Amino acid sequence: MAKENKFEVKLPLFEGPFDLLLFFIERDELDICDIPIARVTDDFLNYIDHLERLNVEVASEFILVAATLMRIKVKILLPRPVTDEEGNELDPREELVKHLLEYKKYKSVISALSKMESDRLDRGKRGNLKKEILLLSEPINPEADLQDIDLYKMMKVFQKVLKRYQFEQNKPIHQVVQYSYTIEKQKERLMERLVYGKRLSFIEMIHENPEKILVIFNFLSILELLQLKQIVIRVGQGFNNFWIERKDESREAATAD
Repeated sequence: MAKENKFEVKLPLFEGPFDLLLFFIERDELDICDIPIARVTDDFLNYIDHLERLNVEVASEFILVAATLMRIKVKILLPRPVTDEEGNELDPREELVKHLLEYKKYKSVISALSKMESDRLDRGKRGNLKKEILLLSEPINPEADLQDIDLYKMMKVFQKVLKRYQFEQNKPIHQVVQYSYTIEKQKERLMERLVYGKRLSFIEMIHENPEKILVIFNFLSILELLQLKQIVIRVGQGFNNFWIERKDESREAATAD
C-alpha cells in the first residue's frame, strides 16, 4: 500500500486570517474602527476560493474567521438592531475590531522580538573548556550503559511508543468542502426568476431544493437585494411565509405622484 504524501502549505504573506484582514484594511486605507464588512468579507472569501492546498489547521482558522464575517454581515443586514441592557445599540463589528487591534499591537513588536531572539542565539555559553574536552574524550562503554536497563524500564518505553502510535493512528481527519453556491450567483438567479407582476414564495424555494446550505445562501441573497432596494417582501398572515417581488420603480413613482 503506497504511503500518502502530506504537503504543508506555508503562506508567504499571511500567517493567519487576522494578518489577511489587516492586509485588506491597510491596502484600501480603511478605518480599522469602521470596517466596511461587506467589502472585506467579499475580499476574504475570494482569497479562500483561490487557495488550492491548505494545511488543515490553517484552513480551519480561515474558515472560522470567514464564518464570523458572514455572521456580522447578516447582523448588519437585518433590520432588527442588537441592544445592551441599557437599550444602547451594539455594533456587531465591535468584537472583531477589538481582536484586530490587539493582533496589530502584537504584530508591531514581532520584528523586534525576532531580532532579540537572533542576537541571543548568536551568543555562546561560557564553560570550562578543559572539563568539556575530558568529558568528550572519555571512552564509551555500551555494556556500562546497558547495566542500568531492566525489564520494567523496557516495558515503560514500549508502552510510551505504543501509546504514541495509537494516537497518531486515531488522529481526526478534517475535510474542507467547497460549495458551488455564492451570494452573487443566487442574487442573479433570483432576479432572473422574478418577472414584473410575478411573486416568488420563499417556502416554494425551499421545497424546490431543501439543501440547508442553499437555503442559507438564498436567504442572504434576499437580504442583500432588500438592502439594494431591488426587491420588496410581502409577509403572509401569521408570518409563516413571505413572497418576493421585483421592485417596480416606475409604478412606485406613479403612486407617489
